[in-house]
Amino acid sequence: MEDVPAESATAAELVARCRAGDQDAWRALVERFSRYVYAIAVQGFRLSEHAAEDVFHEVFARTYEHLDRLRDDAAIQPWLAQLTRRLCIDYLRASSREQPEEDLETGAGEDVFARLDEALSVHEALAELPEHCGDVLDRFFARDESYRTIGEALGLPAGTIASRISRCLAKLREHFEGRNPSSEPSGGR
Repeated sequence: MEDVPAESATAAELVARCRAGDQDAWRALVERFSRYVYAIAVQGFRLSEHAAEDVFHEVFARTYEHLDRLRDDAAIQPWLAQLTRRLCIDYLRASSREQPEEDLETGAGEDVFARLDEALSVHEALAELPEHCGDVLDRFFARDESYRTIGEALGLPAGTIASRISRCLAKLREHFEGRNPSSEPSGGR
């Protein structure tokens, strides 16, 4: 397990390595989940940037202190999500916002959380694909670059970019097939 670079390790491997005192694993764990935690605070609870940073720091401070309480190393993502939610609610209560408490606790932003979970899963899957796939898919879907723009940046013809996107999407689809057999297809995508 220690031979695998921290950036390439699974979440469960990172947690195990963090418990063993591996600082590289800790940095990789924070890096892997930092956008996720921050997004829950900003998008899920609509905290200001400053408040979200406070929550972010508190989440990872508590994670560092209490990582030994995690029963299943592979459950780090939902554990971080729950901790982030609790700390956001605590922050909102402390700042005396005029939002009914029950709204905060009964699923405020559950759609946002589901989308964030899905986005993190896609991000992790992209990291497991060959580098050229992650780059071309990121440029096309996340940055909304055209085939021509991507081709110019990578020194490739636009037709090559189109076929790479197609092949890389097929690899990404293969990655997700069979992972969640109970879920239904999402509108023919």
